[in-house]
Amino acid sequence: MLLFSIRHLFNTAMKNLKQLLKTYIQKNPYEVNAIKMLNFFENHDGCFEKDNLPGHFTGSAWVMSPDKNKILMTHHKKLNMWLQLGGHADGKKDLKSVAIKEAKEESGFNNFSILSEEIFDLDIHKIEPMNEEPEHLHYDVRFLLEADPNEQNIIISEESHDVKWIHLDDVLEYNSEESISRMVKKTKTLS
Repeated sequence: MLLFSIRHLFNTAMKNLKQLLKTYIQKNPYEVNAIKMLNFFENHDGCFEKDNLPGHFTGSAWVMSPDKNKILMTHHKKLNMWLQLGGHADGKKDLKSVAIKEAKEESGFNNFSILSEEIFDLDIHKIEPMNEEPEHLHYDVRFLLEADPNEQNIIISEESHDVKWIHLDDVLEYNSEESISRMVKKTKTLS
């Protein structure tokens, strides 16, 4: 019975991600990476495992303040850049849960509101070789969360140089990559 339950949860999470990706593609047909990500999902059995090469899924949280004017970002130690909160799936198929878990670990916050069950954004990006890890791709699925900067204190994890709220109009001064710019634009349409 336990084996059936585990298989059922696994199959449900797999179907959910597939449907989330298909919905995202329908709403964002101009984003080529979404189609590539669905193809990767359908053709790589180990796509949620960190040791899967050439790449693997990650889950991220684009965390904004209730007034939609600030974004919670981390200055990632390994990558030495400002990013949304997130990390490796480590075998977990529910990427929204991964995003929430990583957001909690990286910020010290415990209270997040999930603003949508759908994918907010996604990106495929190259991770350069580091230590013993070869170059690989991150298939990053991003969910939209909200937290109140006034209700919780930031606790910086060992993975970060810094974590802070950045005004939406200043985010691109910290990181002007296309995927960050796209999320800023999407956030501005929510206002």
